[in-house]
Amino acid sequence: MAAIASAVPKSSPAIQEPKAISIRTLAESDDLTSIPSTYVFNPNPNKEPEVVSDPGDSLPIVDFSLLAHGTPDQRSKAVQDLGKACEEWGFFMVINHGVSESLRKSLIDVCQKFFNMTVEEKKKYLPKSRLQPIKVGTSFNRSDDVHCWRDFLNVIVRPTFYCPDKPQEFSELLSEYTTATREVLLTLLRGISESLGLGEDYIEKVSNQESGFQMLVANLYPPCPQPDLAMGISTHTDDGLLNLLTENISGGLQIIHDGQWVYVKPAPNAFLVNVGDHIEILSNGKYKSVLHRAIVNNKTTRVSMAVSMAPSIDTVVSPAPELTDADHPPAYLPMKYRDYLEIVHSEKAIGASVLDQIRVPLPPPPNN
Repeated sequence: MAAIASAVPKSSPAIQEPKAISIRTLAESDDLTSIPSTYVFNPNPNKEPEVVSDPGDSLPIVDFSLLAHGTPDQRSKAVQDLGKACEEWGFFMVINHGVSESLRKSLIDVCQKFFNMTVEEKKKYLPKSRLQPIKVGTSFNRSDDVHCWRDFLNVIVRPTFYCPDKPQEFSELLSEYTTATREVLLTLLRGISESLGLGEDYIEKVSNQESGFQMLVANLYPPCPQPDLAMGISTHTDDGLLNLLTENISGGLQIIHDGQWVYVKPAPNAFLVNVGDHIEILSNGKYKSVLHRAIVNNKTTRVSMAVSMAPSIDTVVSPAPELTDADHPPAYLPMKYRDYLEIVHSEKAIGASVLDQIRVPLPPPPNN
């Protein structure tokens, strides 16, 4: 993100801060020339990591076809590559995944149609409870001092499938897409489990995937008149096990790697997958749930879609006993996934990662 001015600009005189559920409505106002002050991010320049302008091509790549259908040697190498990506980056690209490009594009188009519906048509999906099956809104999921420049749609698709009733084609496309991507996520989860030495089906079983939690999170980031002052989504990690991301245009995602913000631009038709908090917990901190954020631009509307895979809602997640010993004691407190979500989406959340709140404190060093 470019350097942010210290002075907070005044809002355009005719623009009121939105009290409805759509940042798109605000962004499309004819007389919007600057953003409301509550959308201005002012990070501490002494603490904010440097931004690497050139992302290079160093993001790890996992060839899904070798992981799923390769020879024993090819699959073994793919499992090793997957484990290395989770340990060193927490993000990786998945190629040759078998999910059709036309299906991906069709669902992005339908999500954009949904966002373009009137506020009145979307009002029934305003959040009323933490686990509401379909939710719409703006900013972030929890209370923020500064609002985010995005509209969101969250839809639970497992263990029970839900979908907005409009657009008409939404349900069929969503069902097909989330079924196809679930197979990709399950195969990746098995490879990750194997890479940890836990056995292929360990994580699948302990997270109770038969009734596992799966959700589509769609985000719309309209053009912003002052993109250097705003943020699409502020710095955070993702709860759950794995998140699979696609987008209509690349260039909006930044991740922390080696203490720097790195731009992530996936290859055409590749998925971006990131490790969630609960893989970090299960791996006892070996695999990392990485801080990331979404930035905005002043020219093009960006739409992203993430399919998240998580434990069943009442599953207690803790570090795998096989990965703990006297030299590596459990690093995280056991907690139901339901209770973790309560923290994530509440004002109890402190900082960018809820993981920090359930870490087991290190014992004090012995006295000499």
